[in-house]
Amino acid sequence: MKGYVAAVDIGGTNLRVALADLAGKVIARWSASTEGIRDAAVVVEMMRTGMEEMLDEHSLDKSDLRAVAAGAPGVTDVEAGVVIATSYLMGWRDVPLRAMLEEAFGVPATVDNDVNAAAVGEGWAGEAQGVRDFVFVAIGTGVGAGIVLNGKLFQGMGWTAGEIGYMLVPGTPEEPVERGKPGALEGVVGGEGIRDYWHNAWRAKKTGLPRMLHATEIFDAAMQGDELAEAVLHRSAKTLAYAIYNMALVINCPLFVLGGGVGMHPALVDETRRILYERGTRIRPEIVSSTLGADAQLMGAVRLALDLVTV
Repeated sequence: MKGYVAAVDIGGTNLRVALADLAGKVIARWSASTEGIRDAAVVVEMMRTGMEEMLDEHSLDKSDLRAVAAGAPGVTDVEAGVVIATSYLMGWRDVPLRAMLEEAFGVPATVDNDVNAAAVGEGWAGEAQGVRDFVFVAIGTGVGAGIVLNGKLFQGMGWTAGEIGYMLVPGTPEEPVERGKPGALEGVVGGEGIRDYWHNAWRAKKTGLPRMLHATEIFDAAMQGDELAEAVLHRSAKTLAYAIYNMALVINCPLFVLGGGVGMHPALVDETRRILYERGTRIRPEIVSSTLGADAQLMGAVRLALDLVTV
């Protein structure tokens, strides 16, 4: 069939839109900064502008657009098409995003949490192809998971399945967390938490590295043998390994795919795998790095949009 679908990845500071044919091949991309923009209507208008630019660039007719799918960084009611809540960067609450997209584009639309979209992408075109039960763990500034069981996303009651950033495991803070604030697990494993821990642990006599470093820079230093960086890496990897161990006990899935800028760092992947496998052979799921990388969300959105066309 002739036609195209639009895929959207809404980030806290960046918006990405892709145009794909009905075979799932991405033929055009567009991106823009959303830093400081909190109005959902403005973001949707940016999407429409980006889509029109791509269609014009490739001399395509607007009537050939068949569907649009978007991944949003927050809890999303897929059935109602409503983004219930996003992080503090966007501050959305109860945004009827699906209806807004359908009005702006004039085609069927669907929305989901961005990590869930990434899990769909990995299952369709990434490391989890052919795997019916797996967990995609996204680790960037924060931590989240997309859970796929029996080939389908598990959304949970209230659409909050996979909010593992709030998981309590040994070594994480036990104080109650306010809504919208970083959870206990992401305070240790997320990029912002790692950066803060390094800043507080830093002493000139312990390391020759700067006090202000990002998580990936700390992991780079660990690979080069810096002792303080190694200690920070081990702390994060151990906490992540415990979280994966506990999840594997509960849902008994064979694969965990690590994504996100922090989660894909080879030092974290290798150390997490080593610590987990030291626990013995009872629970030993495969731990791999995402092959789609930053495109996992977009590819998942492409797949979700294609599902609207083929229904």
